[in-house]
Amino acid sequence: MRQWQVWRFCDGKAGHEHQSQGLLEALARWVPVESFTLNPPPAAQTLLSLIRGDAPEWRALPTPDLLLGAGHGTHLALLAARRCRGGRTIVLMRPTLPFRLFDLCLIPDHDLPPARPNILTTRGALNHLQPSATLKPDRGLLLIGGPSAHFGWDHAGLHRQIAAIVAADPAIHWTLTTSRRTPPDFLDTPVDARLTVVPVAATGPDWLPAQLALAGQAWVTADSVSMVYEALTAGTAVGILDVPSLRSSRVSRGLAQLADQGWVTLFADGRQSQTLHRPLQTFNEAERCARWIVEQWLV
Repeated sequence: MRQWQVWRFCDGKAGHEHQSQGLLEALARWVPVESFTLNPPPAAQTLLSLIRGDAPEWRALPTPDLLLGAGHGTHLALLAARRCRGGRTIVLMRPTLPFRLFDLCLIPDHDLPPARPNILTTRGALNHLQPSATLKPDRGLLLIGGPSAHFGWDHAGLHRQIAAIVAADPAIHWTLTTSRRTPPDFLDTPVDARLTVVPVAATGPDWLPAQLALAGQAWVTADSVSMVYEALTAGTAVGILDVPSLRSSRVSRGLAQLADQGWVTLFADGRQSQTLHRPLQTFNEAERCARWIVEQWLV
């Protein structure tokens, strides 16, 4: 089987890069892949390349089979690269440009994508985690986010939820971490001595994946939707900590859908005193999308 050439455009945003990296790694598990990670050129330069059909900065690269990009900043570069060098474009998340311009759009179901031949609906955003075979029932994670465009904040309410979860099962050792959005005074409130606190400043890029590979269950604040999908992909049993919803949104719709389908447990449902149960099915959207691409295009 020949080696497939993949150009991956990155806009410098970690969340976007995790999505395209997850898809790239999944593709590499199916077929031999040589990949190149590229920064999108400035918009004016990209438009000129799109018009002329030539881009000197890409001439030395192998002709691409696939062009990947997540984030609005990669969209023009994907189109320009296809015009200049060929290949099929794959955009992750709902694009700002018309769907028809791309060969494949991988769009989360909470964004309500239309039914079109070049759209593949995903359950949430893709990520680079893999199902874990080392989950421990006595290890738990508490993943705390912060105020966002969709959710507010309830300092006291969150601490009450955390206390109830820790008290529910003394056999579980819990580790709590924060995010860049967590208000600085959140950790000023004393917590149960059985709870290990690791502030986000003390973690590195590999810390959370390593923890999710071990934690039998995780409770995640509703605003931290990317961590919800990462925990599900690892195979962890996932609960959702309640924070005030500012309005009905695609994020809240997505979480409600996951709860209805049995993937997650809502704290608001009063089940925090019960042990969370892992879903019976595997949750791995990057793998599912990679398999579709390989079966449709690369064989």
